[in-house]
Amino acid sequence: MKSQEFKMPAFGVGPIYVLTCLFLTMIGVYLHIKGFLSAGEFTEGKIYFIVFGILLILFGLYLWIEAVIVQKINKKVKEKKLITSGVYGFVRNPVYSAFIFIFTGILLLTANYILLILPFVFWAYLTILMKNTEERWLKNEFGKEYEIYLNEVNRAIPWFRRKNN
Repeated sequence: MKSQEFKMPAFGVGPIYVLTCLFLTMIGVYLHIKGFLSAGEFTEGKIYFIVFGILLILFGLYLWIEAVIVQKINKKVKEKKLITSGVYGFVRNPVYSAFIFIFTGILLLTANYILLILPFVFWAYLTILMKNTEERWLKNEFGKEYEIYLNEVNRAIPWFRRKNN
């Protein structure tokens, strides 16, 4: 089932995805700081945005540490092994999800509801990138094993594994 026609780079779409989302986050925060998005600012209840933002940043860091350090994703990619346990049992792309959570947390710190459009953009962008690159490659590389995993575990939002019979 392994295919030589489409070779996936070691870091996948990660650099493109993360740099694009980082750029959008920085632009959003800059526009907020400069007052261009003042219409979307919350004045009351700002503390809730800040607390939730910090929690999302911490959760994103946890996901990244679990995927990269604990489960050694870089080693497994080099060994051409599919990881489906640990944090990968809750989300197929915990490294990319980590950045969604971190960037969303940063945006929440601004307490500006206009900027909350960006996490949906991040999710949609990840979905498009994954369907057209990494998921196609993983289906070719791992076949039925990946198909089953694909149907049981969410792409970007951590959730409990679904058992499909």
